Amino acid sequence: MMEHSALLIIDIINDFQFKHGKALAEKTVTICPNIVKIKEMMLKKERPVIYINDHYNLWQADYDKIMKKCRNSLSAPIIEALYPTDQDYFLIKPKHSAFFGTALHTLLSQLKVKNLVLSGIAGNICVLFTANDAYMREFGLFIPNDAIASADEQDNTYALRMMENVLKADVRPTEKLLADT
Repeated sequence: MMEHSALLIIDIINDFQFKHGKALAEKTVTICPNIVKIKEMMLKKERPVIYINDHYNLWQADYDKIMKKCRNSLSAPIIEALYPTDQDYFLIKPKHSAFFGTALHTLLSQLKVKNLVLSGIAGNICVLFTANDAYMREFGLFIPNDAIASADEQDNTYALRMMENVLKADVRPTEKLLADT
């Protein structure tokens, strides 16, 4: 699986300045260690790590600018844990899906990616919409259930159930996914 896989880290750079933002930030802190583990494994296997993020009206794929704009007491621990590096790809998106209005599909084709490991927030919105678009493009999906978060736990559970049952995603926890690589 890892031979043709890429990790997508969706909307992890976030200011959490919206209704339920505090709850989502708290849940995001808990999934960060799992995303870090997956990222470390992908880098070790020399597989692409792609951050895909909202642009916060900057409209520049400059993660330093976006992080500076988003940094606050809620986001700081998340940003520090998952700060992009020069090895990582970084794309901005205008809407919920990582595919909509972005060069993601072209990048994945150039990198010869066939499977995606999805992580990030919000599980019931941007991760779900990205998973749906990936499925329609015939990518295999791995979405560790402990590497995505939503403000509401029931919404997150429902999104995972949809991704598993409808989009044929493997939603095993991070440790089980990593054990099989």
